[in-house]
Order: sequence, then structure tokens, then C-alpha cells
Amino acid sequence: MDSQADKRDLNLLENDRYTFAVLSRILNDSCRLILTDHERLIICHSVDPFPVWIWTPDDISPEEKERAWEAVSRACPMADGYRYNLKYDLAEFFLFKAKEQGADATITMNMFAYDCPKPLAPENTAAGHIHLCTWDDLEEMVEIIKMFHEEIGIDQSDEEGYLNRAKTHIEHSNLFFWKDDLDRTAACCSYTPNGDVASIGNVYTFPAYRRKHYAENLVYQVTKIVESAGAMPMLYTDADYTASNACYEKIGYVLRGKLCTIGTNA
Repeated sequence: MDSQADKRDLNLLENDRYTFAVLSRILNDSCRLILTDHERLIICHSVDPFPVWIWTPDDISPEEKERAWEAVSRACPMADGYRYNLKYDLAEFFLFKAKEQGADATITMNMFAYDCPKPLAPENTAAGHIHLCTWDDLEEMVEIIKMFHEEIGIDQSDEEGYLNRAKTHIEHSNLFFWKDDLDRTAACCSYTPNGDVASIGNVYTFPAYRRKHYAENLVYQVTKIVESAGAMPMLYTDADYTASNACYEKIGYVLRGKLCTIGTNA
């Protein structure tokens, strides 16, 4: 296994362009771990608290599943608290292997991957306007990013971690608020470019402002910004959150792939 990714790996990920969009992005960043054979297996971990990404082809064999399990178990063992993002077929095998070893492992999230080839304006227009966040918004950005991660229960961090995330968004001018008609912050949304694709994320509405279509309108506006920049908008969703997925589909998002996150209950 090689510890350096190259063009061969990015070409492999083109077969799962949207499902593994994040993996293709982090392969180009500084990662804690990269293991690849450039043909059938890519393992990548960016940094805690994010999961380990594992790519395999759809026609993976039983022998290759075993090889993937052994490689991941050596580098990022589930017993040490690592979680894995992977396809369902491999996830089923990993859960079986974990159970064999006495680990209480389970699927912690089911994920859908969407793209948006043609954004559709929301049927319900929300009061207010989109606002590009600047250094003046830093404190509020930290608060809303923290609330987002605490509510979804994944990729949580300490205050410094949330602060650094907010600063990065400001530096890249890619996080937006929806301000209501009284100029109060109601929702947020960001995007992260990766070549000709950009991932929509951090979609969150303050509880007091929900069911007023703020997030729907904000995501649409950010989607249009991505489209205008010449990139394909895409996003990941919690597959079990039916209402949210229906909202994205109404503004033009199309389901393209499925994967899951697995880990222990410890």
C-alpha cells in the first residue's frame, strides 16, 4: 500500500463522483493517513473528529473486503474510536467482523449524496436576504457552527476548533447567513469548492426560526452562487431525515449515491 495519492486515485473516484466528493477533496489536503493501492482500495483520514473514508469499487470481492478490514484495523482500529464512511456492502462485512471480535458496532448514519444540475426557485419565498459572513460575524458564526454540529451529533469539536472553522470560512468567503426582515440571523449555509464540484454544508436554522423556509431559500441562493461560479452543487444529507431531503429535492437536488457511517457504541 502506498502512502501517497496521485492522479490514479482521483480517476478511480470519478466513478463515485458525488458519493465520495469529500474524499477526493481531502486527498489533496494534508491528511493524517492515506493508504492506497491505486486500483481497488483507498483509505484516508484527514483529522479527528472526522471519520475515515474508505473507497472500494462496487464489484469488491470477499477477499478484497478482508484485505480492506485488515488494513483499516491496523491503521485506524474501530476499538480506538474511529468511525468509517463507506459503501453499504463493505459496511455489512465490517459490522460482521467487528461482531466477531466482540465489538458493539453499528451504522451511526445513513447518508444520501445529491447533486443539483438545475436549481429550482423555492415555491415559498422567505422574508429577508442572504448575507455573506465577514469578520464582524465571527462570534455568531462560531455559535451557529457549534449548534449545528451538536444537533447532528457528529464531527464535534472544542471551542477553538469551531473558531478555526469559522475563520476558515471567512478567509474563503464561503459561509452565508439568512437575515430575516428585521436583520436577525435565522439560518446558515456554506459551500466548499473542489474542482468542478462544490459541497453545500453547515445547513442550519435556529430553532426559533424554523418552518419559515429560511434554510430552503438560503440553500437555493448558495446553490445559485456555486452554479454561477461554474461548479456543480452537491451535498450530503442524513438519509433518515425525510423532511430535509424533500426540501432539497424541491429546489432541484437529485439523489446520486448512498453510503453510511459505522462505528462502535462505546
